[in-house]
Amino acid sequence: MAQLEQFTTSVDAVVSRMRALDAALPERDGVAVFNRVYLAVTEAVDRSIDAHRFANARAATTLDVRFAERYLAAVDAVTAERHPPACWRPLFQLRRHPGVRPLQFALAGINAHIGHDLALAVVDSCRTLDCEPAELEDEFDRVGELLVSLEERIREDLMPGPDLLQIADPLTHLLGAWSLERARDATWTAARALWALRGLPEVAAEFTERLDAAVGFAGRMLLTPLPS
Repeated sequence: MAQLEQFTTSVDAVVSRMRALDAALPERDGVAVFNRVYLAVTEAVDRSIDAHRFANARAATTLDVRFAERYLAAVDAVTAERHPPACWRPLFQLRRHPGVRPLQFALAGINAHIGHDLALAVVDSCRTLDCEPAELEDEFDRVGELLVSLEERIREDLMPGPDLLQIADPLTHLLGAWSLERARDATWTAARALWALRGLPEVAAEFTERLDAAVGFAGRMLLTPLPS
């Protein structure tokens, strides 16, 4: 299983990196669209940790940081002209396509990050904290609740409605087939499977590769260029 090259040390450090990306990227860039969404999520998690809304603040911080590092590692790979994980490639390849709408960019990034990165982040966190996935379930669920509430707001902000015209819109049809809640449930199952496979590194690596490819395929579908 691929290991991260480096880890940040706090949620504040993650937020700082995302803010720097937000300042550097063009507003319409697909990665910038997702980065703004993810920055809002991370800031919400940080506020929840500071307000003691997590029963285990250390576990919540570790999961949040390990999770964010997966996305930031993909950004670093592209910056260094290396291949990011397959789940991220559609977003980076189509980030400037004029036929892809902002909502598609946002949800494609969420798909990559939830569908692939979160499962690996749970495993990373269990290794760091020397615990079982079940001990992180409350933190996993709380972060998931924040993501679901934010996804609802994203859909409202980037695609107001509905009305008859929007119901007939190809974007409505395309994105109606994807659900963050279903993706989150599948991710928890994948994380538990990867943890169970930790003593079988070859099998775990194959499982991770297939998960990466499957999530990348879904991302490619989400980023189907649409007529304006």
